[in-house]
Amino acid sequence: MIFNTEELLAQLQDALERDEFDSAIHLIEVLRGPDQAMLFAELDDDEQVELLPKLDLSDSADILEDLDNPETAKLAASLPVETIARIVDEMEPDKAADLLGDLTDQQTQAVLARLDDADEVRPLLIHPDESAGGLMTSEFLALRPLMTAQEAIEALRNWDPDSEEIYYLFVADEKKQLCGVVNLRQLILASDNTLIENLMDGDVISVNTGADQEECARTMAHYDLSAIPVVDEDGLIMGVITHDDIVDVLEEEATEDVYRLSNISNSELDPDSSIKEQLKGRLPWLYLNTLTALFGAWVISNYEQVIAQAAVLALFQSVVAGQGGNTASQNIAMAVRTLATERVSTKTQRRIIIRQIFMGLILGIAVGAVVALGVYLWRGNIYLSFVLGLALVANLSLGSMVGILVPLGLEKIGIDPALASSVLVTAATDSMGFFIFLSLAAHFLKQIQ
Repeated sequence: MIFNTEELLAQLQDALERDEFDSAIHLIEVLRGPDQAMLFAELDDDEQVELLPKLDLSDSADILEDLDNPETAKLAASLPVETIARIVDEMEPDKAADLLGDLTDQQTQAVLARLDDADEVRPLLIHPDESAGGLMTSEFLALRPLMTAQEAIEALRNWDPDSEEIYYLFVADEKKQLCGVVNLRQLILASDNTLIENLMDGDVISVNTGADQEECARTMAHYDLSAIPVVDEDGLIMGVITHDDIVDVLEEEATEDVYRLSNISNSELDPDSSIKEQLKGRLPWLYLNTLTALFGAWVISNYEQVIAQAAVLALFQSVVAGQGGNTASQNIAMAVRTLATERVSTKTQRRIIIRQIFMGLILGIAVGAVVALGVYLWRGNIYLSFVLGLALVANLSLGSMVGILVPLGLEKIGIDPALASSVLVTAATDSMGFFIFLSLAAHFLKQIQ
């Protein structure tokens, strides 16, 4: 059941204002972990700093695990080192490493020095956040090939995992070399004396510690896995990535692509971000858009005399440019999505480019014919209709071609295709749209006047 955020928040803030911390803690404790974090995030910074240390350590840990990374780091940095250490000790190792990675080196070292299980967290800090090594948890159970099913189940009971859901148990030899995987259902149904090496599947899908998180997500989605082991260059198992970690990755990557397609370079921005952060993430792209717009204005300026003699042209030039941009944007969205899921191979790129150029021509004819007919019925000038229709055919074909070539080209040279596609394509379709339409209009100027 979804709780009423506004009502609970009002009750929580009222309890804090009256220093009734027991009541405030009760309001938090009765909620599920993600709901606790959602409600806690609505509090002011001072209220968060005051309330968090008073909560049960497990609740505090759950809240820090579920809050967004920037909010978590800001809150943790405001707390005493001893308090952070006590809470971090209750967190999953991968979540703890994410938090410590966002603190200063001095704070991180001070917290690590006070942790009971620092050895579980410290190895995770050497890996980049967006890699498999940064995503994995070091808290996993590795079975041995010569264990019996009964011994494996007993080891699982003794391990007593906290929150990670266990569907697979990975098998490693004495040197920690990954050698198999056992389905939990198989293990439970097997007779007590069955050896793990007779139960395990030796064909294990894994990722390297340096693999990008997007690659991990694609691999898990492609093979429909609930968990995937992470190995180093020697094949030694270093950790495990579970499906709940991948859900976070998919959300993060989708947000990043949406922001970049909208020309916002920082995917962690929101409407409540500081003025400085928003300026840094948004202003550079607005400057670049301004330059491309000025270039389009320069193209138009070369036809001032044409527009002056046939002012009606000013009414329709934006139609040609806009429709070309819309067509290109459709192709950008499809291309970025396809590239993100790695469904474009080198062999298929040529076919895709030819198909999209042909598609642009069909779209141009379909749109151009309708617009030409509409303008003729409206203005009664067949030449104006012809020029507008032909310009639309040309610019939609161009927009379709550019909309597929730019993302593919950016991907080829190692640049995120979502980052600059819309800026480059808008510049091309607007400028070429103005040029095509006004050039054709200049040729038929006497008939259009």
